[in-house]
Amino acid sequence: MPRLFTGLELPPDIVTALTELRGGLPGARWLGPENYHITLRFIGDIDNPTADDIAEKLAEVARPSFTLRLVGVGAFGGRKPHAVYAGLEASPELMALQAEHERLIQRAGLPAEGRKFTPHITLARLKGVPSSVVARYLETRGGFTTRPFEVDRFVLFSSRAGQGGGPYLVEEDYPLGIGQASTGDAASTARGRI
Repeated sequence: MPRLFTGLELPPDIVTALTELRGGLPGARWLGPENYHITLRFIGDIDNPTADDIAEKLAEVARPSFTLRLVGVGAFGGRKPHAVYAGLEASPELMALQAEHERLIQRAGLPAEGRKFTPHITLARLKGVPSSVVARYLETRGGFTTRPFEVDRFVLFSSRAGQGGGPYLVEEDYPLGIGQASTGDAASTARGRI
C-alpha cells in the first residue's frame, strides 16, 4: 500500500536558504534538505486502485502557475512544541489549489482532511524541547524571508511509514499553466508508477 500526499517542491536556492535556519535549537531533529516541501494534501496509506484513481483525478487540475514567498518561522504545539517550520506569505492561488486537491481526493472516496490547511515547510521535529528554548530560537530568526519563486507544477509524493516519513519520492508530476499534460497522459503515467 502506498503512503501518498500531494505537494510542492522548492527551488535549490530556497532549499539553501532554509538550511541556514538549521542549528541553535538543542534537542531538535532537523529534516534533511532533500525532504523540504510544501504539503498540499496528506492522503495516507491507500490501496493501489485508489492510488490510481487519485492520480487520474489530479490530472484534471487546470490552474495557472503562480508565485510564492517564504516568510517567517514558527512552531506547532503551543506550550509543548513538536515541530519548527518556515511559513509562507498569504497566497490565494495556493489556497485554491489545495482546496481543489481536497475536493478531488474526497471524490475518490477518502474522508475530508481533519485539520485546517496551514501552508508551511517543516524544518525540525521536537521532543521534550522547552517552549522557552523554542521561543528564543524563533525570535532570533524572526526576519526570515526568501525571494518570490514560481510554482509551475505540483507532485504526488510517496513516503515510507514511520517518524518523519522521508525519503519522499515523486510518483507523478502535474504541470500548472500553459502546456499542461492531458488527463490521459498524466493518468496513464501515474498508473504505471504507483
